[in-house]
Amino acid sequence: MMNAIKRMFAPKTPALKAMEPQVAAAALMVEAALIDGVYVNIESDMIAEILLEAFGFDADRADAVLAEGEALAEEAVDSYQFTRHVKKLGMAERVAIIEGLYRVALSDGEKSPIEEAYIRQVASLLYVDDVSRAGARQRAEARIAGTT
Repeated sequence: MMNAIKRMFAPKTPALKAMEPQVAAAALMVEAALIDGVYVNIESDMIAEILLEAFGFDADRADAVLAEGEALAEEAVDSYQFTRHVKKLGMAERVAIIEGLYRVALSDGEKSPIEEAYIRQVASLLYVDDVSRAGARQRAEARIAGTT
């Protein structure tokens, strides 16, 4: 009986204890894309591009990590389960993840207060200070403006 109760409350997402920081980062980016209720191709393409740039993946690896991140984000109940793995990365990489979150949030051409609040929360969980977060947002805005 007790085992059945434990299984009922156990996390449904597989292998959370052994999650790669890059997969966790992909899941955070997918969550940023989903937070406004719409997940469009331009957002998934942006996430794949960020994975290629930030982690030096080839296209196949980036697609596989993105698919895994999408599956995890669909079942997620909070961001902490991902940020605790991303914190294993250095501060410069964590700031780059925050910049990536802004790029994803802005890729659909709309600024959303919900997305901004989500990114602020994630930055806080990753111990990225407000000055670094604001710099990441400015760089993301400049990159998005340069591509349009």
